[in-house]
Amino acid sequence: MTAILPIAAARPATAPGWRDHVAGLGAVWAALLILFWRDAASMVRVWWESSTFNHVMLIPPLIAWLVWQRLPELRRIAPDAWSPGLLLVAAGAGGWLLGEAGSLALARHAGLVLMLQGAAIACLGKAAARGLAFPLFFALFLIPVGEELVPPMQTVTAQIAMALLRLAQVPAHIDGVFISTPTGYFEVAEACSGVKFLVAMAAFGALAANVCFRSWRRRTAFVAACLIVPVLANGVRAWGTIYVAYLTGDNRFADSFDHVIYGGVFFAVVIAVVMAAAWPFFDRKVNDPWYDPADLQPEGALAGTRPRLATVAAAAVALAAAAPLWPAVMASAGTVPPPPLALPEVAGWTRVAASGRPWSPTFAGADGFRMGRYRDPAGHQVDLALAVFARQDEGREVVGFGQGVVPADGSWAWTADAPAPPSGRAERIFSHGTIREVRSYYRVGRILTGSPTAVKLETMKVRLLGGPQRAVAVILSAEEPGARVALDAFGRALGRADNLADRAAGLPETD
Repeated sequence: MTAILPIAAARPATAPGWRDHVAGLGAVWAALLILFWRDAASMVRVWWESSTFNHVMLIPPLIAWLVWQRLPELRRIAPDAWSPGLLLVAAGAGGWLLGEAGSLALARHAGLVLMLQGAAIACLGKAAARGLAFPLFFALFLIPVGEELVPPMQTVTAQIAMALLRLAQVPAHIDGVFISTPTGYFEVAEACSGVKFLVAMAAFGALAANVCFRSWRRRTAFVAACLIVPVLANGVRAWGTIYVAYLTGDNRFADSFDHVIYGGVFFAVVIAVVMAAAWPFFDRKVNDPWYDPADLQPEGALAGTRPRLATVAAAAVALAAAAPLWPAVMASAGTVPPPPLALPEVAGWTRVAASGRPWSPTFAGADGFRMGRYRDPAGHQVDLALAVFARQDEGREVVGFGQGVVPADGSWAWTADAPAPPSGRAERIFSHGTIREVRSYYRVGRILTGSPTAVKLETMKVRLLGGPQRAVAVILSAEEPGARVALDAFGRALGRADNLADRAAGLPETD
């Protein structure tokens, strides 16, 4: 007698529905990249041209590798379009809209990445998104962010170097980001701030923490080390350069030494030390699964339907497409062509020819720019610069990278903030032994401010809700010694900066 036993059908290695859902996601991604191609191209250009973000060129292949690593588990999950994922698409569209309104490339770039992430979650579904959680998170490192840390990192690096010089008993004096010793004068320049290495180490730390550790406590400790150690190491590098110059008495040799060390040797050693210190604590084995699909989705779950996928995909594209429409509507109102720009007559002060170390602020793309020097009977001399933008756009903004009181040619360098006047900002800049105090006033929308953040926020407000689109910079500057006395006297004679800005832009003055 022969017994016949039922044989259960084997579960397919790949759950159904993946072809449709991947095709739907690809279509949405293509639509997003077409809609926002300028921002996508801008991001790629930053990756390619800025040495701070050259490492980001490796992020897309790393994301592909991370997805490939998870494919055995991912194939067992049935995709199902998930409408709550559209919330992230909406958040990205809102972020892009704010970036467009405030001429913030960073916000537009971040908005685009969020929309791409949200589209993946919406089209593939909750379970698949959980399985791809880290690759989706790692996509945030596509956003070229970090150069905003340059000024504080310059200051921190200079302070660490100065502390080590004191420990080494090297006579030194610090003024902002400048350090003087008996052998010379050293500047912790932007390129020496260590931001490039810090940004790259943040991405490396996140990747290694996910690949090498299972414990969240160990992951957190490792990422913290990847952020703290580069900052300390950069301070040591700056100290080493100054110390070598002090010992050898040759600044040129120290400079070449710094370039060789900074070029890779020093920080390669830092990475090796961090990894070697973390090695004994690695708790993920090579063959460990990334997750258990049964924890993310019940056995036998069905893939989502094509109509549901089509609805969610269409909604994602519609949400994203709505973002560029509103600024276009607002741009048609509130823009007044500025009149021919002229410097004002200031009671008690006369126009004189400029002399001494040349200086001029940078306001690329301004619709009007004028600058002149004034002198009073007491001999005080003050430079006044006016820059008018009828409307701010990308590359034509009153506050932004490369814009402001520090000339773009690098002939002057920022050293420190100074006591700020009402509704303004004061800074000290330095060039070849000459120190200037510079006061900045920005007239945007309905406010007068010296805060770049307030400028951006008010720019967003008027571009989203309407109002005067013009932006005006009023810059006063005087050389030390006696800069503050001269600026105070000139400011009193000049009168309200907001009224001067409104006259320059062709708008009625404020009462």
